[in-house]
Amino acid sequence: MRELLKTEHLSVSFFTKAGEVEAVQDVSLTVEEGEVLAIVGESGCGKSALCKSIMKLLPKTAKIKSGKILADGIDITDYTQRNMSRLRGALFSMIFQDPMTSLNPTICIGEQIAEAVRLHGALGRAQARVEAAELMRQVGISQVEERYRQMPHHFSGGMRQRVAIAIALAGKPEILLADEPTTALDIDIQEQILALLKEIQKKRGNTIVFITHDLSLARDFADRTAVMQGGRIVETGKTEEIFEKPEHEYTKRLLSYANYGKGGSHSHG
Repeated sequence: MRELLKTEHLSVSFFTKAGEVEAVQDVSLTVEEGEVLAIVGESGCGKSALCKSIMKLLPKTAKIKSGKILADGIDITDYTQRNMSRLRGALFSMIFQDPMTSLNPTICIGEQIAEAVRLHGALGRAQARVEAAELMRQVGISQVEERYRQMPHHFSGGMRQRVAIAIALAGKPEILLADEPTTALDIDIQEQILALLKEIQKKRGNTIVFITHDLSLARDFADRTAVMQGGRIVETGKTEEIFEKPEHEYTKRLLSYANYGKGGSHSHG
């Protein structure tokens, strides 16, 4: 299988006034073409920092201390922002936890999607609008003609996340990095968004890296799971194997929390 994304002994630190915080420590991970890999762990374990390192979206206080990031076999560890701008959206796109942070409150929804389409392809305005409307349909937004002209605040949380997914798909990326994409949504809407991501993956053949603190979501959604604790990957394997025969104590503990919480609402740890 083609290795689309790989980290080799990656370590990332944040340098704060209080000193150095080692967010990602010696992480080696491989993501193969067409698979869904879940990275699970509690808040603050480094899973978002790992994804943002890959996308080069870290703040200036952060630094890759050692290791490598390979995208489709190319070493992008030292890529500049200009080099990265060619890859972002085209090779990989990110779906964030809160779509309001990635949507512009002053521009109508359709134009934001059309702008993303134009950014990644040599399309004129009229063509980009047609493509944007089609993307809206693909992510399950109905009454597209009317919705196209509406502003982000007219949309519910679940609908805004659908728009964020449409924008992420605009450049036809191979890899979608989904950073807790359902955390802010209620359980019914969570399930709809995950079902949508699965459907997109089937139709488009995307590879998905799915970041979550919620093991039950990983179990339903991912082919393989990597468990992260304190900046390190402590266990990785086929999802069903990790759930049936967890090896690491931390994984066992996370699973006991998940089982304890079954039937209630998903925790937002």
